[in-house]
Amino acid sequence: MRRNLAEDVPPFTWPNGIELTRYRPELAEAVHHLMELGYREGSGRVPALEVWQQRFETDPEYDPTLCFIALDAEGIVGVAQCWTSAYIKSLVVHPRAQGLGLGRALLLNAFNVFQQRREGFVDLKVLENNLRAQRLYESAGMYVVRREPVPT
Repeated sequence: MRRNLAEDVPPFTWPNGIELTRYRPELAEAVHHLMELGYREGSGRVPALEVWQQRFETDPEYDPTLCFIALDAEGIVGVAQCWTSAYIKSLVVHPRAQGLGLGRALLLNAFNVFQQRREGFVDLKVLENNLRAQRLYESAGMYVVRREPVPT
């Protein structure tokens, strides 16, 4: 899916009690755990912590300022992991924080950051069967640009 960043990004507010921070290696274990939770619900897999962290932190498109982490009083409740190519690699919200608008806030925050970086578009992939995520992305102005068969 794609979002044209020449269009205005709707205003948003962070849910009550949410603090935004950036990725740091000491957060890797908690971020990885949230990714595992999120992918279980939306399909897909996350490699083991050491493999995931090594791949993440050494990827040529890695920039810690593009990995947005939402915290509440109990810990990490949301992650938007983005690449320098204006690509949202992962967007995950902890089950205890779902339905509060956190996913939308993380998504719109990423759009704003990529607009400030003068990107024309932002892209992501979503599985056909992940209807909840598709509805979120469409409500934020994203549209389908290409369909790929889902591996079975």
